[in-house]
Amino acid sequence: MVAARAFRDLKSKNGTSRHVRLPAPPLLLVTDRLQARLPMAQIISEACAAGCRWISVREKDLSEPEQTELFATLHPIARQWGARVTIHGTLRSAQATKADGVHLVAERDPGLARTLLGSEALIGVSVHQAAEAATLAPDVVDYVIAGPAYETASKPGYGPALGATGIATIVAVSDVPVIAIGGITPDTAPQLLSAGAAGIAVMGAVMRSDEPGREIERLLAAMSR
Repeated sequence: MVAARAFRDLKSKNGTSRHVRLPAPPLLLVTDRLQARLPMAQIISEACAAGCRWISVREKDLSEPEQTELFATLHPIARQWGARVTIHGTLRSAQATKADGVHLVAERDPGLARTLLGSEALIGVSVHQAAEAATLAPDVVDYVIAGPAYETASKPGYGPALGATGIATIVAVSDVPVIAIGGITPDTAPQLLSAGAAGIAVMGAVMRSDEPGREIERLLAAMSR
């Protein structure tokens, strides 16, 4: 898998290299229980059984105690398969859940996250344009999620679709792996990987599926082309 190799060795612009500790395969499943057709525990179980090894719990409408309770339900399911489970949220929620890492919105401080969560935590940041990605340091941030790659029903209004060209522009200035998100299908995933994306993130396509495991299998097969 071409994208998986990008996770193992990343050279920054100053010529130094570092071991990038992201899960493989480079497919991130982001939760959204409001779109889910099946119980979330079942979705995570089927996704992991199909080969997914990276889950991020993104339920921002929940209170922190509710997030913690949901995380505590899903984490052991994913752990049975060796998957890492992060959280889209605040540093406090990441600490409360003892998550494997945190995904931050662009204006949050990843340096503080690294200090508080430690060297083994996965730290990610959302970006929508190249200028945001260009400022992120690879010794602090493990990855960026860039999107929307294509039009998406899950998060309408997040800006124009970047397409493969827009993802390539972000990849060109980023010292950390770029994970594409937004409207990605098995047909479009190879285009994004060819544009330099280190991996993809999906939400609605899996959440809304009656066969989430099958959807994961189709995406992984497409990424291996």
